[in-house]
Amino acid sequence: MVVKSINRRDFVRASALAATALAVPTIVPAHVLGKASPNDTLRIGCIGTGRMGHGDMGECLAQGLVGDNNARIVAVCDLDSHRAQHAKQQSEGTYARKLTEGSGPVIDVYSDYRELLARSDIDGVTISTPDHWHALVAIAAADAGKAIYLQKPLTYSIAEGRKLVEAVQRNNVILQTGSQQRSDRRFRTACELVRNGRVGKLHTIHVKLPTDSGIGNPQTVAAPANLNYDVWLGPTAVQPYAQDRVHPQAGFSRPGWLQIESYCRGMITGWGAHMFDIAQWGHGADGSVPVEVEATGEFPERGLFNVHTDFSAELRYADGVRVIATSGDPAGVTFEGDAGSIHVTRSSIKATPSKLLDDLVTDSDVRLYQSDNHMGNFLQCARSGKAPICPVEVGHQANVVCVMVHIAMKLGRKLRWDPQQEKFLGDDAANEMLDYPHRQPWVV
Repeated sequence: MVVKSINRRDFVRASALAATALAVPTIVPAHVLGKASPNDTLRIGCIGTGRMGHGDMGECLAQGLVGDNNARIVAVCDLDSHRAQHAKQQSEGTYARKLTEGSGPVIDVYSDYRELLARSDIDGVTISTPDHWHALVAIAAADAGKAIYLQKPLTYSIAEGRKLVEAVQRNNVILQTGSQQRSDRRFRTACELVRNGRVGKLHTIHVKLPTDSGIGNPQTVAAPANLNYDVWLGPTAVQPYAQDRVHPQAGFSRPGWLQIESYCRGMITGWGAHMFDIAQWGHGADGSVPVEVEATGEFPERGLFNVHTDFSAELRYADGVRVIATSGDPAGVTFEGDAGSIHVTRSSIKATPSKLLDDLVTDSDVRLYQSDNHMGNFLQCARSGKAPICPVEVGHQANVVCVMVHIAMKLGRKLRWDPQQEKFLGDDAANEMLDYPHRQPWVV
């Protein structure tokens, strides 16, 4: 599909208006009305087909062919036409190998996500854009009645995260946050053991996150013709193009925007969204967050890159449980109680004493939501309307913890938080940082 040129200011302003609309969408996919059956095919569009977007698309391709998930990708969208075309070719190649010849879907290509969302035949979307676009695209998707798989962190700011929660609830759609550790047996086992008192009375949770490094090359050149850089900047300040500001033009290695604060807060949200989410799950705090936070962070001169490197933070929940977060490797979470501790990473689960892992939970214990595949769970819930394992409010609360720490790093002082009002107590400077600090007037 040939898409007309998009002007950034008009595009973002229109996106913001759509994201703040309160009307119920006029286009409602059949599955939202409970009409889908195992024989119906869920039709999925993929918005953002870069490094993470390709991974999410690949998982959606695979899981859509499993059992009665019965989902097919029918559209891809990216502001980089090379990446969009690559996604189309990868999807078509997968279906050519896996399906009967000629039975694969037609896959359309878009550069404007609004055109994809306007299609009444699309039931759900994956959204894997840079963080500064998450809220605008996801709110528009909710208002269009689509089921949503949204890469973590849920949003850039706390204020826009709350608006996304409201949009999902207002439109009665499902949203799966891409915090896939909830669908990992190790993390679920660790959290179930903690929730059932196997470590005794929980008093401390340790969180370790990786450290960013490297220098962003500030050399500016003309933006490549295949990238709509004007729109890519979205609601952020105008900046000259540099490849390290956006993503590599060859391959799908880690993009530079992940280390530039206008577009991402760094590891505190990138990996923090995963590990603080598990801390919340094991503590049983999905409905709330800590009430105090104190943090320090290093922000060395690194060319274009300006997110934090090493950091340390201490948070406290209302029940007195502390969270101590630091830079470290491997990333993981340790739950400490008065009877022992459990340490879990993406590759292992260990306990002190080790016999704690032998005392498995039973049907009479607290059992947590079980999902064995995060994308599969999304597709099943998109079909049934059931809440996914990591719904929008859970993703928002995990991100609140991350952003609280980031603000505390920036201010260098202890902050007190009101979970109900989602504001800091008695600190105007901290509260001014709750919304997107780089936004132009067309705010979400």
